[in-house]
Formats: sequence, structure tokens, C-alpha cells
Amino acid sequence: MLSVQDIHTYYRDSYILQGVSLEVRPGQVVGLLGRNGAGKTTLARSVMGLTPPRRGRILFKNVDITRAPAHRIARMGIGLVPQGRQVFKSLTVKEHLEVTTRGEGGWTYDRIVELFPNLRERLRSFAGTLSGGEQQMLAAGRALAGNPTLIIMDEPTEGLAPLMVRELGRALRSLKRAGTSVLLIEQQLAFALRHADVIFIMSKGQIVHRCAPAELAADADIKSRYLGV
Repeated sequence: MLSVQDIHTYYRDSYILQGVSLEVRPGQVVGLLGRNGAGKTTLARSVMGLTPPRRGRILFKNVDITRAPAHRIARMGIGLVPQGRQVFKSLTVKEHLEVTTRGEGGWTYDRIVELFPNLRERLRSFAGTLSGGEQQMLAAGRALAGNPTLIIMDEPTEGLAPLMVRELGRALRSLKRAGTSVLLIEQQLAFALRHADVIFIMSKGQIVHRCAPAELAADADIKSRYLGV
């Protein structure tokens, strides 16, 4: 589905991603963990064409998208739930979902509001009036409206109350059952361990560890060294 091959990404002269490789298989939830500043969001931006790597390759469904423009990457079937939600405060919930609906696929307008029932009750509300959890659901629904086969979720639990974290976990399980691949960039270790099929850990712009969730849960040294747990 997604193959990131030895990519090197910079912000001007700042060397951020230093030879990162990982893969996401069809229907798989891949957890990407690491401390703040490790390069996780830069990886998401590199995949989406917002900050293309200077070296290395990114393949999506065996097509090289390394330097493709962001709009083309989105139309090919990659959705992004950005860190900080980044909803349009002056648009209603319904308008968000209508303007991003694209292509044919299983994620119809009705199915999205069924997945996120809070949104059904707030369809005519402006996004700026929603709670943080509701904005996160809207950001996820907006990404799904494009009918992606891969969705990148960047810090989706950040700032959410425990109830909303549980709701997000329920939605993530639904995505997995539907066969949607997910790259889950997360700070909350317990959430990632509960939902991911495989874990990658980043530190200082490099992948430093790969393992099964159960293996990471039992490895106190790795958790302390790279995650500060």
C-alpha cells in the first residue's frame, strides 16, 4: 500500500528525516511513536507532498509519488487528519463534508455521520463552535469523505477527553474492519498499543525500532529510552 524508502527530508538547512523507511500494508494499522521533535509530522508531510524529501522514494500502490503535488496524492487515495485538526471555523460541519466528498467508494456522507454520531447532531453548527473532540471527529470525517484507501492520522488523541479517545478508538476499529489502511502517528502509548498491528519508533529523524505492540508493551528499556515512559 505505502512504501517509504530511505527518505531524507529537510526544512531549508535543517536535516529532519535521515534515511527513514517503513511500510503500511493493505488493511493494516501502523503505529508511529516517538518524542516531540522526532520527525513524525515531517514524515506525514513528506508522504502527502507538502514537504517532499530530497532523497529516497515514496511509493503508493507501486506508483512513485515522491515529488507529486499534494492534490494529486490526495486524489490517488491518501487522506490526512492533520495535527491540530485544522478545520475551517467559518464552515459548518455539513459544508466540510460536502466540499471534500470525492469519488466513488464506501465512505458516503450518511456512513460518515453514522460513524461519528456527534457530527449528525451538529451538522448546521460552525466548526469553530465544536469541542476539541468534535473537531477531531470532523477532521477525520473530512478525510474519509475523499474515500481514501490509506489515511494518515497525526496525533489524533492530542488534547481529547477520555470519552472522546474511546470514541476515536471505536472509529479506528471501524476503519480497520472496512479495510482502510492507517498510519497512526501517536503520543499516547496505550492508544497505539491497543489499535496498531505493528509499531515503528522514531528518534532524531530515524526509525530506531520496529516491533509488535505486545513486544513493546513488555520492553521497559525501549519505552524508557525512546518514549520517556
